[in-house]
Amino acid sequence: MKRFVLALALAVFARAQDFKLDPVPQELIEKRLRSFDRNNSRREEILKRMFEDAGCPAGALSEPPVPHVRAPNLVCVDAGTSPATIIVGAHFDMVDVGDGVVDNWSGAALLTSLFQALGARKHTFEFVAFTGEERGLLGSKEFAKTVDREQVRAMINMDTLGLADTKVWASRADPDLVQWLAVAASALKLPVGVMNVDNIGTTDSESFRLKKIPAITIHSLTQPTLRVLHSPRDTMKVVDLDAYYRTYRLMLGYLVVLDQKLD
Repeated sequence: MKRFVLALALAVFARAQDFKLDPVPQELIEKRLRSFDRNNSRREEILKRMFEDAGCPAGALSEPPVPHVRAPNLVCVDAGTSPATIIVGAHFDMVDVGDGVVDNWSGAALLTSLFQALGARKHTFEFVAFTGEERGLLGSKEFAKTVDREQVRAMINMDTLGLADTKVWASRADPDLVQWLAVAASALKLPVGVMNVDNIGTTDSESFRLKKIPAITIHSLTQPTLRVLHSPRDTMKVVDLDAYYRTYRLMLGYLVVLDQKLD
C-alpha cells in the first residue's frame, strides 16, 4: 500500500510541478569539463578555483585532509533554512591511465555548476569532491565518519557521466530516491534508465549506505561503454556533450525535487 500511495503522489507531482530552473549554459559546462588535469592534486586545485568562480564563499569552502592520500576532500556548504542536509558528491581522482575525463572528472566538474544554479533552498546542501575513491573509497569513508546520520536525508553520488544519457544504479540505491529521480525526469521530459553495475566495482555512495544513509549513484554506463573504464579510451573524445548536459539539467531538477519533498 505504501508504494502505491507514493507512486500516485509522484505521478501527481510530476504533472503539477512547474520547474523554474536557471541552469548554467552548456558552454560553461563543457569548459569546466575540458579543464581536467591528469594529476590528482592539481585536479583538486582546479575544482577549488571553479567553486570560487561559481560563488562558493571562502567560509563555506573547506579542504578536510584524508589519511594516506595527498589531495584532500573538497567541500562547499550551501546553507539552507534547515540543518537537514543533502550531500551531493563525486570523486575527482583518477587511475594512471587515460585522461580520467569520464571517470570521474565528469561528475566532479558538475558539482560546481549544480551549486551555482541551485540557489536558496530549504535543505543545507554539501557539495563534496572526494579524493581517493580509486584507492578504496578513502575520501568518502573519511567524510562519512564526520556526518550526523540523524541530519543527513540523502547522499547523491555522481560517477562516470557523459557516455550516454542518465542511468541509475538501482539495485544499490534507496528506492524512494530512485522514484524521485523518475519524477524529475518526467517533469523535465529528460531521459533516465536503469543500469546496474554490481559486478563492475564500487563507488562512494557505498560509504554512506554502510551508515544507513539513503544513497543513490547516478552514472552513464552501458554494456558497450564499460570498456572505457580505467583504459586509454577515457578521454574527451568519448563524451556525448549533449547527453552530459541533459544529465546536468536532470540532476539540477532532481535536487530541487529532493529539497521540496524530503523531510
